[in-house]
Amino acid sequence: MSRIGKAPISIPAGVNVTVKDNLVTVKGPKGELQQEIHPEMKVEINDGVLSVERPSEEKSFKSLHGLYRSLINNMVVGVSEGYQKKLELVGVGYRAASTGQILELSLGYSHAIHIQLPKEIKVEAVTDRKSNPIITLESIDKQLLGQVCAKIRSLRKPEPYKGKGIRFVGEVIRRKAGKSAKV
Repeated sequence: MSRIGKAPISIPAGVNVTVKDNLVTVKGPKGELQQEIHPEMKVEINDGVLSVERPSEEKSFKSLHGLYRSLINNMVVGVSEGYQKKLELVGVGYRAASTGQILELSLGYSHAIHIQLPKEIKVEAVTDRKSNPIITLESIDKQLLGQVCAKIRSLRKPEPYKGKGIRFVGEVIRRKAGKSAKV
């Protein structure tokens, strides 16, 4: 049995989970999320604990078991607490500014990059003197937040020689030694 799939999900106070046909809807203080699941997978709610069960021991159902349990758990955590990711811009002259849902980045190219963010994501760009600019992204949808962070990071990935680029706060970049000078 799937170790992840058989773990029950405790539903915190203020969060309402409804299952209708094959659509799971989670409502909480921060918002509402929906996830469509396989018609043969069963989602049961008993005494504030949600569990996902599979119809058979087939390999495809085993993989879906853990997947849907994780997706529903991410929705429950998202609508109750929310998710937050921080990106750090490392490099001379790298800047970030946010106005509404538009993020403006200066990453050493000949032009500034403007990114229109989805309405579900809140963005904040902070630039302090003598420290790297930090972009803070918040959302209730973990999947969407990860996609947007990956898109922003792909604009200037951290390079291994000087460590310049966009990286997550706390991410460790494996550094390489550069060319050695001839003697």
